[in-house]
Amino acid sequence: MIEISKIEEKEIMEGFKGKFIHTENSTLAFWEIKKGAVLPLHSHIHEQTTQVLEGKLELTISEETNIYEKGFVAVIPPNVAHSGTALTDCRVLDTFSPVREDYKNFV
Repeated sequence: MIEISKIEEKEIMEGFKGKFIHTENSTLAFWEIKKGAVLPLHSHIHEQTTQVLEGKLELTISEETNIYEKGFVAVIPPNVAHSGTALTDCRVLDTFSPVREDYKNFV
């Protein structure tokens, strides 16, 4: 059993603090994102889902921009460029498959 509140939070980039859980096949990233924080355009080999738990998050996936709020999930295919901006303070759960080996440095 894993208690999320006991996981040490790490600031990965300005305005993005995360807690990470790695399983055999996936990584869960629980984010606290400050209003105005910007996720630069990037892509990676991982399939990603982004679930907004609180707040409003603007995401651009490929060339399509949408605003995601509580109860919305974005699906980002592997190798697709995406970026985002927190329109309010946000809580977000990202799931990546396969495991984000680069995020293991933050555990």
